Amino acid sequence: MVRLRQNRPMLPRSPPHALSREPHQADASLPALLKAWRQLRRLSQLELALVAGVSQRHLSFVESGRARASRELLLTLAETLDLPLRECNLLLHAGGFAPVFEQRSLSDDDMASVRRALELTLLHHEPYPALVLDRQWNSLLRNRAAERLIGMLGEPAEVWQRVDPSGHKNVLRLSFHPQGLRPLVRNWEQVAPHMLERLQREIVAAPMDQALHALHQDLSAMSGLPTSSHTDQPRGRAAKPHGAAAAAALTPTVNVELGLGEVTLRLFSLLSTFGTAQDVTTDELRIETFFPADDFTAVFFQELAGEAGR
Repeated sequence: MVRLRQNRPMLPRSPPHALSREPHQADASLPALLKAWRQLRRLSQLELALVAGVSQRHLSFVESGRARASRELLLTLAETLDLPLRECNLLLHAGGFAPVFEQRSLSDDDMASVRRALELTLLHHEPYPALVLDRQWNSLLRNRAAERLIGMLGEPAEVWQRVDPSGHKNVLRLSFHPQGLRPLVRNWEQVAPHMLERLQREIVAAPMDQALHALHQDLSAMSGLPTSSHTDQPRGRAAKPHGAAAAAALTPTVNVELGLGEVTLRLFSLLSTFGTAQDVTTDELRIETFFPADDFTAVFFQELAGEAGR
């Protein structure tokens, strides 16, 4: 049975504040994992059974450990619960079955077409920055425009070393670190909560990933914002205006405003993923492409690329 990601049923998601009530699961047994995922998706046993096409009685027996689930049932439940491929493999392992989805390196021969697609996307996005990220927001590939942007902070290798000594090149650490991009972000109090909420949504999708939990804690401490502001404001915006002012104040995207002396660059980003991933690595890859939010920023990056090419 092969899962096609675009055919998933639409299920309710846990809100970001649920993270405080549902930390990463310590019990890796099948009953515990299945119950934890069902609760995170806010489904009753009856609701899950109906969507998955199984009897509630059998699902109850599996979740209590009184019955053994078949491989086909676990794959169906993983599909219904919208599990990432990594978590699907863990569910199968807990049930006594071999993983279905491989985790290949980007350098593997089987991943050549995936890597070409990534490299082509990065190249075509010039002269604007673009990066390929893994599930923990580590940069795996970057185009030249992204390197030029990081180079505004100093020699890129030295910048990465001071903001992320682990060597993982984490773009969120680059953004939040006081020796990274943070001092340049003129609308930090608007942008930081939005980025933290985005990370919270990643944790909701993969609640067993302890590295994501640790990253969120580190970034929250570095943000310089009151703890309440991390979740209280809707979608990372500043104090929400009311009435006619609301329509005028809210832009289509949250723009990052980077200050370079008297110059202000305004950028917004777009995240892209593979629609029919059948490999853990491919499933977790995303491309973040940055676009200019005004004509001045567009011209700035075009001229910066021209100067670098001379």
